[in-house]
Amino acid sequence: MSTQSFAATGRRKNAIAKVWIRPGGTGEITINGLGPMDYLNREVLVQDIERPLLLTENRESVDVVATVLGGGKSGQAGALRLGIARALVLMNENHRPALRAEGFLTRDARMVERKKYGQKGARGRFQFSKR
Repeated sequence: MSTQSFAATGRRKNAIAKVWIRPGGTGEITINGLGPMDYLNREVLVQDIERPLLLTENRESVDVVATVLGGGKSGQAGALRLGIARALVLMNENHRPALRAEGFLTRDARMVERKKYGQKGARGRFQFSKR
């Protein structure tokens, strides 16, 4: 069993995920010390973070350990997916074309627009009354 691990960082919205991948594992995924379903609580999000591993056929051959902070569960899952994809590329450069084609290596730059003063929200206004 290899002791070498590959580290990468993923970001999405306000979430940051630090991911370590260890080749020669059993396919175990640990997020902040918990299993993926225990941490993310939604099957859709668990499937989302597993997609880069399934695409590169590494789901059962690598262990993933991740630390996630900031944002909500959906943003954290997006950050995890990017971090896992980047770590897979570090592990094997031949994975890059497939991961790139699926969009797993692209950082989603969309952020929440800030609230403006004198308004209810970023775009929402207070109700206007002429009289």
